[in-house]
Order: sequence, then C-alpha cells, then structure tokens
Amino acid sequence: MHKILFYSGNPGKTRELQEKLQTSEYTLISAKDKHINTGIEETGTTFIENAIIKARDGANQAKMPCIADDSGLIVDCLNGEPGLYSSEYAGKQKSSSDHIQKLLKVMQPYSGLQRSARFYCCLVYLRNEMDPNPIIAEGICQGLILDQARGDHGFGYDPVFYIPELRQTLAEMPLETKQTISHRASAVEILKNKLREAYRINQSKKT
Repeated sequence: MHKILFYSGNPGKTRELQEKLQTSEYTLISAKDKHINTGIEETGTTFIENAIIKARDGANQAKMPCIADDSGLIVDCLNGEPGLYSSEYAGKQKSSSDHIQKLLKVMQPYSGLQRSARFYCCLVYLRNEMDPNPIIAEGICQGLILDQARGDHGFGYDPVFYIPELRQTLAEMPLETKQTISHRASAVEILKNKLREAYRINQSKKT
C-alpha cells in the first residue's frame, strides 16, 4: 500500500479526496495528522504552478509522496475572477460567506447565461520534493452563479454554484451526488488512472 500526503488545511477538501482516492492501493494522509504546515506562499500565476509549489513543500516536510491541489471559481463575465484568489476574494481573513456576498454584489448587473461559471481543480502528485516530472490531473465543473445562496452542504462557493441539469446548487445535493460531478471528483478520477499506470510501470521495472 502506498502512503501519500494530501497537502491541504481545508477539511472539506481532505474529506472529499480521501473518500474518492482511498483504495486498497493508496492511503491518503492528511496534513493535520502529519502535523504539516500548509501556509506556504502561493506565488504561481496559474493553478498548476501553485499546486506544484504546495506539493513540493509537502513532500519536503513529510519526506514522502505528496498530492496538492489548487482550485477556484472562474466567472466568465468577471474576466475569470475570483480565479486564483477564490479563497481570499473578500480578504485573506474573511469567511466563505463574505466571499460569496462580494461575488453576488459584483455580479448584480448580470443575469441568465451571463452568469456562467466553472469550478476548476488541478491535482499534482510528486514522488518526492525534487521530482522533475509531476503527475497532473485537471477537472472542470460547469454551472451558473445564482443571485442568492441555497443549501447547507459543501463549502466555499457551493451554495451559489447551480447545476442546471440537476436543478440544484452543489450545496443542495448530497455528497454522494457531488462526488460524481464536481471538478475535484473529475480530477481525482484522472489522477487515479495516472497513478495506477505510474505505479504499474515502476513495479515492472523492479521485477
């Protein structure tokens, strides 16, 4: 069984990833359980760059393989905002509710399909801190931004992210449903396949 650190201080992300990735092949260890500091400055200009920065820091601290993610909400009518700054849109010390309220305020002039948006997730796996060949998986979830919050599940912008096909926000649907359609779920499925192939190749080299 392969032990992998997940570099995140977000318990919602950690829970989602553990439930999707945890198999007989992998054990995903949380940063909290490993006493890992996840506060490294994210200086990248893309989600992928930031995920690599975090994965390197986690692999360095834990001395073990590491998965890190960078994700965010991309709103088309706002030229991609909040994007890389989704977790600090209303300020670094503000709550998810504060970020949502700012988003709803700046989006007041827009309606209907003008409110199109997508959640994006990038997962990066590094075998060690010096790994020059990161395994990268990306996932996207398309939707619309409502003009008010709905639902009590999920986290972040889930209460205002509406999936037209299901007529629900991500915060209204049970976790089991969200796990089949979310950006993170899509990225995890891609990562699982890539990890399986990578470990299969490594095993064949040893035999």
